Amino acid sequence: MTGGGAPGAAGIIKCLQEEKLFKIFVADANTDVIGKYLGDEFETIPFADSPEFIDKLLSICKQHNIQIILPLVTRELIPLSSRINEFEAIGTKVLISTQSSLEIANNKSKLYEFLQWRGIAVPAFKIVETIEQFKEAVTALGYPEKEVCFKPSVSNGSRGFRIISEKINELDLLLNYKPASTFISFKNAIEILSSGTFPELLVVEYLPGEEFSVDCLANHGASVLIVPRLRKKMINGISVEGEIVEEKNIINYCRQIIKELQLHGNIGIQVKKADSDEFLILEINPRVQGTIAAALGAGINFPVLAVKQEIGLWISADELKVKWGTKFSRHWSEVFY
Repeated sequence: MTGGGAPGAAGIIKCLQEEKLFKIFVADANTDVIGKYLGDEFETIPFADSPEFIDKLLSICKQHNIQIILPLVTRELIPLSSRINEFEAIGTKVLISTQSSLEIANNKSKLYEFLQWRGIAVPAFKIVETIEQFKEAVTALGYPEKEVCFKPSVSNGSRGFRIISEKINELDLLLNYKPASTFISFKNAIEILSSGTFPELLVVEYLPGEEFSVDCLANHGASVLIVPRLRKKMINGISVEGEIVEEKNIINYCRQIIKELQLHGNIGIQVKKADSDEFLILEINPRVQGTIAAALGAGINFPVLAVKQEIGLWISADELKVKWGTKFSRHWSEVFY
C-alpha cells in the first residue's frame, strides 16, 4: 500500500488487517509517517513524479514477492498504469483502472465533458483558460444571483476549490471561521488568479443540497457494490461524521458512470444534490478513498474485497451485505514509537 502518510492510511491499513492472510507492506516518499508503525513492513519510495518511482517499486515487488499494489496517491495512478505490463511480468497486480480511464477521471474538465457526451447528467459548467474567460463563465452561470464554484481541472483532494459568493461577510470569515473556509469573493478570486500563470479551471454551478461520498467496488466497468455515504460533517474536505444510506438514485447514477468509464477496483465518487433534486457528480477518486474505512461499521470491507477480487480469492455473500443506516463518527488516535 502506497501513501502511508495519507490522512486515510491508518483506516485503510485497519481494513486490510482484518484479513489475516495478508502481509502488508506500507510505502511512502517520507521516511516517518503513520503507516510505518501500523503495517507489517515499511519501504521508502520516490515521489510519483520521480524518474526512479516505478523502478523502485518494481525492485521492492521483486524483492518481497509482492502480489498486489494498492495505491492511495492520485499522482501515482498514471505512472503505474503506463507501465503496468512490467508489474504483471513479475507477477504483481496493480489495483487501478486503465490509463485511458484514469486520464479522464483525474481531469475534472475532461470528466464533465465525457459524461455529458455520454448522456449522463452533470452540473452546468464552463472550462476556462484565461481571466477573461473566467469572468464570462462566472457571469454565465448566474453570478451574482447564484453562487458559483471553481477548481483546477487537475488537483488532488479539495485543493484549489472555492465557492464565489456575494453573501459572504469577509470580516465574519476572518474572525469566526478557520482559514480552511472555501468561500471567496469574486473580487479576491480575480486578484489571486491574475497574479500568476492562469491554470485551466472548471467553473461550475453550486449544488446546495446534501453531499455524498460513494464507495464503490468495480470489476472492469461492472459494478459489484455501491455504498453511498452521507457527509454530515467535514474537516478540511475529509468526512468525520456521516451515515451509510441506501439512496437508489445515487447507486444507479454511479453505476452508469462506472460502466461508461470502465472503472476498476476501489473507486470513490462524490455527488451532491442540485436545486432540481438530482444528485450530480462533483468528482471521481479513481482509487481507494481515505474514509472508506467507515464502511466497516456497515459490514463492508472495501479494500479487502478489492484485493480478493484482484487475486481471485473467494468472496462470500455476507461480505457484500450492507447494514444500511449505520452512522459513524471519526476521531484522532495516537501511535507511540
